[in-house]
Amino acid sequence: MMIKVGMVSLGCPKNQIDAEHLLSDISRNSRFKIVNNPDIADVVIINTCAFIESAKQEAINTILEFAEKKKENLKSIIVTGCLAQRYKNEILEQIPEVDAVLGLGSNQNLQNAIIDSLQGKKIAKFGVIESLCLDHDRILTTPSHYAYLKIAEGCDNHCTYCAIPKIRGKYRSRTIESILKEAKWLEQKGIKELILVAQDTTYYGFDIYGKYALSDLLQQISKLNFKWIRFLYAYPEKIDEKLLTVIKENDNILPYLDLPIQHINNDILKKMNRKTTKQQILDKIKLIKSILPNAILRTTLIVGFPGETENQFNELVEFVKTSDFNRIGCFPYSQEEETAAALLPNQIPSDVKEKRAETIMMETELLLEKHCQSTINKNIEVIIDYFENDYYVGRTTADAPDIDCCVYISSNCKLNAGDIVKVKIYKTEYGNLFGEYTK
Repeated sequence: MMIKVGMVSLGCPKNQIDAEHLLSDISRNSRFKIVNNPDIADVVIINTCAFIESAKQEAINTILEFAEKKKENLKSIIVTGCLAQRYKNEILEQIPEVDAVLGLGSNQNLQNAIIDSLQGKKIAKFGVIESLCLDHDRILTTPSHYAYLKIAEGCDNHCTYCAIPKIRGKYRSRTIESILKEAKWLEQKGIKELILVAQDTTYYGFDIYGKYALSDLLQQISKLNFKWIRFLYAYPEKIDEKLLTVIKENDNILPYLDLPIQHINNDILKKMNRKTTKQQILDKIKLIKSILPNAILRTTLIVGFPGETENQFNELVEFVKTSDFNRIGCFPYSQEEETAAALLPNQIPSDVKEKRAETIMMETELLLEKHCQSTINKNIEVIIDYFENDYYVGRTTADAPDIDCCVYISSNCKLNAGDIVKVKIYKTEYGNLFGEYTK
């Protein structure tokens, strides 16, 4: 009898790629049948995130939701991903409905864990983090026209607020040859938009080539038949003229730069163990705009870091008001155990952190609206993602999947997911654009 296996994957695209590797592993066993709806599965795999408190809570709530389903048809729950790696023993001890916990270094044990768990065994395996496979077969879970490609794993930055180095280990780049092989496989599958990811894409190559090699990698990938290429999580201190010139000289590399600066006050940046200063950030933005005047800039910010004063917060607010960033995400600081910042004095109360985050997001909405208004009556390029409620829904070159905005398109002609079309914008609403397809 076939064992029906479902999966729920939480968190970022990097975690999603891990889930795609796991699904591929399952597919190689003829006893297993992958089902798209985890509610009808015999076994459900919950691939978790544990980056910040809200991500941990989402993972725990998801596990508890499926724990209730064990009263019905569900026979086994297996937890993988960052929460499994970080809270190895607590999950099995505190949620008895969980049958197996596999740390990131034990993903290769998934098939055996499924069989053993169905035989009533409790499994907990935690291999060496660095054994997490980076160039493995995948079953894509994104829409058929775009895909993520992980170019490295782990992180060596050791920001004081972040537990990623403890969860995923040191930075490990894949070789250019390995990445190109996977990129060509994605090209053959008809992927139109390729999105490169890592904890820090701009650190790519330093550990194996002795230099930052993202520009070399992009130059090679740009020769393939992708319409759009974008990369996420580019730390500003490692962006240089060579990288910007490669973007400028290759039309299929989008001038979309996601720069997670986190703050702008020098004292806070130092406490965060960031490798840059306010002036260096401003100078880097100026450099980017001098080479790529139409660049779309995105960033993420953290407010309420331990000891953040009202003056330091107001400095960040003023920066946001006058910045060149088109897209800004903001998160209240999450006090993560086993991080240096968790031990700092003057932890900020939760209500103050939340209020500061709300203030920043109000300012970012004004910036976004200004950007959106500049597109009115213009014809812009849009990639179609899906059709819903009488609209085709897509994204511009300024919008990465799931984290940025959408374009709602009216069309008398049939459009397909993955089509890249011209759309004339006629209005904006809450950061999203509305337009008409123009031939």
